[in-house]
Amino acid sequence: MAKEETLEVHGLVEEVMSNAVFRVLLDNGVKIVAHAAGKLRIRRIRILAGDRVTVEMSPYDLTKGRINFRHKDASAPPPMQQRQRYRPR
Repeated sequence: MAKEETLEVHGLVEEVMSNAVFRVLLDNGVKIVAHAAGKLRIRRIRILAGDRVTVEMSPYDLTKGRINFRHKDASAPPPMQQRQRYRPR
């Protein structure tokens, strides 16, 4: 196997733990511990209990993973509008 090959599975966040670590229940019924990917942290995307996520896992350790996508909920309210930026004079 090449180093780049990873397993991508969908799951549901069950528990939010400290330091951007989450307990995720995968669609196949397995519980794993996953951390938020760097891009999610940089863009400050919040992951809460009950969110559907896509988890990337290494084939070498199937008990740990990386959350790389949070799926949008259809019933969620629309995002807040950004404030108008004013140019300094």
